[in-house]
Amino acid sequence: MPATPQRGRALRRLTIGAAVLAAAGLTATALPAGADTGHAGHAARAGRTVDVQLLSFNDFHGNLEPPQGSSGTVEEAQPDGTKKSIPAGGAEYLAQSLRTARKGHPYSVTAAAGDLVGASPLLSGLFHDEPTIEAMNELGLDVTSVGNHEFDEGRAELTRLQKGGCHPKDGCYEKGKTFRGADFPYLAANVTDEKTGKPLLKPYTVWKHKGVRIGFIGVTLEGTPNIVSANGVKGLKFHDEVETINKYAKVLNKQGVKSIVALIHEGGLPASTSYNYHCDSPGPGDGISGPITDIAKHVTPKVDALVTGHTHQAYACTIPDPSGRPRTVTSAASYGKLYTDTTLTYDRRTRDIVRTSVKAPGAVNHVVDRTQPKAADMTSLITRWNKLAAPVAARPVGHISADIAGRGAAAPESPLGDVIADAQLEATKAGDKGGAQLALMNPGGVRSDLAFKASGAEGDGVVTYGEAFTVQPFTNMMNVVDLTGAQLLTALQQQVSGPNEASPKILQISRGLTYTLDMTKSGAARIVKDSVKLDGTALDPAKTYRVAMNEFLAGGGDGFAAFKDGKNKYVGPSDLDAFTGYLTAHSSADSPLTPPKADRITVVK
Repeated sequence: MPATPQRGRALRRLTIGAAVLAAAGLTATALPAGADTGHAGHAARAGRTVDVQLLSFNDFHGNLEPPQGSSGTVEEAQPDGTKKSIPAGGAEYLAQSLRTARKGHPYSVTAAAGDLVGASPLLSGLFHDEPTIEAMNELGLDVTSVGNHEFDEGRAELTRLQKGGCHPKDGCYEKGKTFRGADFPYLAANVTDEKTGKPLLKPYTVWKHKGVRIGFIGVTLEGTPNIVSANGVKGLKFHDEVETINKYAKVLNKQGVKSIVALIHEGGLPASTSYNYHCDSPGPGDGISGPITDIAKHVTPKVDALVTGHTHQAYACTIPDPSGRPRTVTSAASYGKLYTDTTLTYDRRTRDIVRTSVKAPGAVNHVVDRTQPKAADMTSLITRWNKLAAPVAARPVGHISADIAGRGAAAPESPLGDVIADAQLEATKAGDKGGAQLALMNPGGVRSDLAFKASGAEGDGVVTYGEAFTVQPFTNMMNVVDLTGAQLLTALQQQVSGPNEASPKILQISRGLTYTLDMTKSGAARIVKDSVKLDGTALDPAKTYRVAMNEFLAGGGDGFAAFKDGKNKYVGPSDLDAFTGYLTAHSSADSPLTPPKADRITVVK
C-alpha cells in the first residue's frame, strides 16, 4: 500500500563526514522539438485544431536506478489470458522513453501527479532527494502536483526542493555547487497555511507553446494528514480535492484558459493488475474502483483530463464527467516503470480540448522497458551520486538465501513484513529497551523486496545497507507502549474497518502473534476475535501488553486511532537500525537468512 510512515527526523541515524558529502548542483537540458509529423502534423495542416501530446507519470519515489525484485516489473496481459512479467523502470530508461515519445510531436508537455520524492532508495534519500529533482529537471518535466510524500520532511524542505538552496543541517553535497531546486513548478492547490489561508505553493500553472495554452491544477489527497507524520504537515490545512479543482478551473476560465488538466495525487484500483488492461470493458467485475472514481464524476466538465496517482496502479480509463461526456483518467503505476501518452486535440478557435460524446482524448500506458538504450546524462548523474553514496551504501549488513518478498508479496502477510516485525520486537524486547511482547509494522512502510541477485559488486545473497535502506527508508523511531488486549483487538479491527474497510491495511506481525482474517465478512467482523493469540494464549481484553511499533503508527497513522491511546511510551532505536541489526545478528555467508513462511495470519477468502 502506498500510504506509509513518514520520516519524522529525516535520516537521523546517518552520519557522514564532510569529506564524503559536499555541495550539489543541477543542470537542465532542453530538448529540441521534433519534426511536424503524424497526427500533430495533420492537425496543424488542418489549421483549426492541433494535437497536444501529454506525457505523464506518477509515484517515482526517487527510484533513479531500476527497482529490485517485483518492484521493478510490470504485468502484461497476453492474448492467451496469461500474464508476462516485464522488467521496467529506472531514470536512464524513463528519460530515454520520454525523449523517444516526444519525437514528431511539436506540441508536447510532460506532467506528473506527485510523490516524485520520499520513501526513496538510499541513492536519492541520503541526499534529501536532490538527485531526483536534478533528474526530473534533465528529463524535461514541465509540471507536477504534490503528493503526500512531498511532505515527509515538512513544508520547509518541500519549499527548498522547489526554490533551491543547500540543506539547513547537512549543507551542500558537492564542493562549489548549490542545489538549484526544481525547474518545474510543484502545484499544491488544496494545501493552505492554517494562519493565512494562502496556498503553500502555486495552485496552478499555464503551459504555453505557439499560441496553445493548457492550464494545470495540482492537488494531493485531502487525507494527507492521516498518512503523514504530524511534523510533516504542521501548520497546514488540506482541502477537498473536487471543490479545489472546480474553484481554480473557474479562475483559469476567467483568464481565457479553456483547456485544463487536473493532476491529482489520489487514485483508483483497476480490476486487473496488467498495465494493458482495458478498464472500460463492460464485463462483470471489470472497470475501476476507489476514491478517484467519485472524484472524477464530480470534477467540473471544464477539466479535460485527469492524471492521477497514489495507488501505484496502472490504468487508462474513461469516466463520464458531470455532463455525461467521457473523460480520461490515467495512472502510470509507480517507480518510472510506465509513462502515459495522452492525445489532447486543441481547438484554436474555442481554445478548448475537443471532447465528443463518442470519444474522449486517447490515452495509452507504455512500458519503460530496459532493452532500449540508456540516457547518457542520467547514467552520468547516477554515477556521480553513487560515488558520493558508496561509503555508506555498499556496506554489507546481512545475507539471504533467496528473494524475500515485501512490497511485491501477493498475500496480506509478506515474508519481509514478518522479518521486519521480528526485528522490531528483538530490538525492543529487553526490559531496559522497552520490554515489548509483540511488534506491529504497517504494510505501506515496507517499500521493496530483498532480492537475492546482486545489485552491484557485493555478490549474490549479500544485503547492503543501501538495499536495507530501500526497504525501510523513513528512519522512524521505534516506540513501545502499553495497550490493553481490548485496545489491541480494536487496532486489529481497524485494519479492515472504518477508513480501511474498502482497502484494508494489514499490519505485519511479529513471531508469536496469530489470528484469523475472514475476508468473507465485512468491517471489524473480519477479525475473528477468539482466534487472536499471543504465544498460543488467547488475547485477554483486560490484560496490558507492551507493543512495539514505529512512531508513525504510534501517532495513529494509516487510520489506526487505537494506537494513540497507548501509555508509558518508550522511544527506542530507528526502525532502520532495528532492521539492519537483525539482519547482521541472524545471518552470515555460511548461514544466510531464509524467507519466513508468512503463516501467522490465516486468511479466509
